Amino acid sequence: MRAPIDGAPTERAIVIAAQHGSDEAFSALVRLHQRRAYSVVRAIVLSHEDAEDAVQEGFLHAHRALDRFRPDQPFGAWLYRIMANAALDLVRRRKVRDADELPDNIAIPFRDPAESGELRERLTEALRHLTDRQRAVIVLHDVEGFTHGEIGRTLGIPEGTARSDLHHARATLRRLLQIIRSTP
Repeated sequence: MRAPIDGAPTERAIVIAAQHGSDEAFSALVRLHQRRAYSVVRAIVLSHEDAEDAVQEGFLHAHRALDRFRPDQPFGAWLYRIMANAALDLVRRRKVRDADELPDNIAIPFRDPAESGELRERLTEALRHLTDRQRAVIVLHDVEGFTHGEIGRTLGIPEGTARSDLHHARATLRRLLQIIRSTP
């Protein structure tokens, strides 16, 4: 493995080692990217439990597909696209399953502690009205700080579409939060 000045292997070297079957190298990649992968996924699924499931599925898929990754490309962009797809797949599966299981008026008894507070509840409710892609774009940009180009690569959409989705998502959120604020 090629090492930079401080002696730590480069990400490219770690990827190549993982492609050659090193479980230790793949574990290092997971450690390097798990927080950002979680953020990408959480932006799409909105719940902690679903995010954990999707991240696990995404890393499993990435491990199986590692031989198809080209090391001259940015690993993070490739991985986050896999994560976004895993999250979108999970959302689609949940929508189909949930449509058959629970009526809309049943309260869910368990909540993620991070989702407490009136503002958080209003924002979460407003985010639920966005499309999955719009929700992902607004959270990836406004919360995680991804650029339009990074969002496009992550979600597999043109950069201009990411810009447009962000504009429409913000406009929808403003409208929804105005309605929620004026409701007693």
